[in-house]
Amino acid sequence: MKKSKAIITLVVFVLLLGCFGYTAAVGIGSDGSGSAASINLGLDLEGGVSITYQAVGEEKPSSEDMADTIYKLQRRVEGYSTEAVVYQEGEDRINIEIPGVSDATTILEELGKPGSLYFISETDADGNANYDRYYYTLNKTIDELQADGSVVLVGTDIKDAQARAYTDNMQNSGFAVDLTLTEDGTQKFAEATQSAYQKGETIAIYYDGGIISAPSVNAVISNGQAQITGNFTHEEAEQLASTIRIGGLKLELEELHSKIVGAQLGEEAIATSIKAAVVGFIIIVVFMIAIYYIAGLASSLALAMYVELIIILLDAFDITLTLPGIAGIILSIGMAVDANVIIFARIREELAKGKTVKSAIEIGFKKATSAIVDGNVTTLIAAAVLGVLGSGTIKGFAATLALGIILSMFTAMVVTRILLKAFYAIGLQSPKLYGVARERKAINFVGKKAIFFTASIVAILSGFVFMGINKANTGNSLNYSLEFVGGTSTDVTFNEDMSLADLDEKVVPLIEQIIGDGNVQTQKVEGTNEVIFKTRSLDIAERDAFKEAMVSNFAVDGDKITTETISSTVSSEMKSDAILAVAVAAVFMLIYIWFRFKDIRFGASSVAALLHDVLVVLAFYAIVRISVGTTFIACMLTIVGYSINATIVIFDRIRENMQTISKKDSLEEMVNQSITQTLSRSIFTSLTTFIMVATLYIYGVSSVREFALPLMAGILCGTYSSVCITGALWLVLRKVFPQKKAA
Repeated sequence: MKKSKAIITLVVFVLLLGCFGYTAAVGIGSDGSGSAASINLGLDLEGGVSITYQAVGEEKPSSEDMADTIYKLQRRVEGYSTEAVVYQEGEDRINIEIPGVSDATTILEELGKPGSLYFISETDADGNANYDRYYYTLNKTIDELQADGSVVLVGTDIKDAQARAYTDNMQNSGFAVDLTLTEDGTQKFAEATQSAYQKGETIAIYYDGGIISAPSVNAVISNGQAQITGNFTHEEAEQLASTIRIGGLKLELEELHSKIVGAQLGEEAIATSIKAAVVGFIIIVVFMIAIYYIAGLASSLALAMYVELIIILLDAFDITLTLPGIAGIILSIGMAVDANVIIFARIREELAKGKTVKSAIEIGFKKATSAIVDGNVTTLIAAAVLGVLGSGTIKGFAATLALGIILSMFTAMVVTRILLKAFYAIGLQSPKLYGVARERKAINFVGKKAIFFTASIVAILSGFVFMGINKANTGNSLNYSLEFVGGTSTDVTFNEDMSLADLDEKVVPLIEQIIGDGNVQTQKVEGTNEVIFKTRSLDIAERDAFKEAMVSNFAVDGDKITTETISSTVSSEMKSDAILAVAVAAVFMLIYIWFRFKDIRFGASSVAALLHDVLVVLAFYAIVRISVGTTFIACMLTIVGYSINATIVIFDRIRENMQTISKKDSLEEMVNQSITQTLSRSIFTSLTTFIMVATLYIYGVSSVREFALPLMAGILCGTYSSVCITGALWLVLRKVFPQKKAA
């Protein structure tokens, strides 16, 4: 690169940095698109609309029907936001909270009224018409149709319904609704379509008091996949699909009331998180420049562009940001720094070999590519699996993590490289400006494997011991929050409009004292003096004490205090989804590492390290008694992503050194050398990521601190396992499971 071109490159970069910065801070247009202020925030950060449904019918619904309906509604409302929550209130009510929206009427219209859905054959067994196929009117009641077997499917037989565009064999295009049936529904529909096809009849779709469609049956459908075609517009197809999905609920529901609720964490949480991010970023910039000089300056500028772009893209992709989502961004920032550290370490190694700065930059990027790509791809695989198989908060975490990973790779591999070449071209060519690696004596990590393995086993076992003690003392192994175990929702109408800061200062400590628990969630209802307090389950005496405290301390009208038992927002199905997603992600990561490294023992060691880190952090939760809520899942997933990336870097160096190892050199010495060569990367990356999380802990509100503390423990544990455990474990697996030599 010529000097003139380098100057132009730097000027263009500064202009882009300024434009992106302005967009991220102010936005574009009257609505401020692309700015931080326009990012959709979750219920914990911004609040949203709360809608309460009640089951219709004289009999109380069963717990199984309520659980099934809640899960289906949870999947349904994810179309509005992945951070929406659904939970049971009382015996027959379901509450839905959707963040980032304020128009309850619109939501209610879009969500639709859940009701009964029936698929009806055109004629009964005697050939009598069940409905008029032209005027869409029934000739019998639903009860009569069910009695004579004319109802061939009900809503619960439908697994999913999606609108899509299609083109037929005659090149005619339009919109249709694709149906996916359950196992029972598949068998029922196969029989029904066979009968209708032979007779040349239709099958009507009846919902909420009327026939909404009566498509002709053109073939026997036995694979559980059906399609409804017609002269649909895109909006009509989407509406029909939505109707079928909501009609698949086990219970018929009616809207009881709706209200706008405020953020659970309050404005203070956002303000302190921003402050923490700024302070953390400044510390990282100073650190990178102090350690890596010109290269550190280039990476800091690239990191600044990364931060601006991720703000813009979060708004562009309409991603809802919550506290767990912030975790995904923190992890991706750590990985962005990590990629730069790997590159700079390689550049310094090449300078130590006597290479020119220009040559060292080229070779450094080339040698670092495999470790960066492998580390990011494995984490991206995990994010993709979590996004597909996960639900709720997990999807939000996966979205922010995936976006961050792709962006961090771009800024590290492209932007940093361009800046380094430009700095070199304008005259910054002295090796002293980039640093030269010093030869370090290999540390005997492998030789101390017995100590490391023992320490890890003791840490893991101590977690199980404390979980047993906790179980005996409290009934729960961990300190589960409302999201996992449910509790009591208390609605209090104060005589004045109290801010969240006032509530946290004056009211919440009083409630914590009464119930003996610090896990209290607060939500304000906009436009009123009404406040919702969510706590652990309260008995009658505690409810009375709560009421008396509100009346005596704040002169609240006791008649305006209501309590309801609420279920967990993390259902058993969502827990199963999370476990399945993590398990599948681990399998896919194992396969990828096996493929890339041509040795399954590398993959097995990596996955074992993941399990180790999860169990150690779980022990930390048990010992310290930190509240286990939705942030717990995000914390564990962050640790998984962080740990695998650190391990990959070490294994990449082992793979490289194995190609040059001589017969007289031992594998133990080679592994120790590989770990030592990557030690600065392991320490510096962990340190910068730790700094980001530590600033959140220092400046954050209590809920943020409960999230940041175990995350810091996880970062330290991930570094420990990568440096002290994985290399030694790989050697053990090589001895126990020796690779067969080719014949």
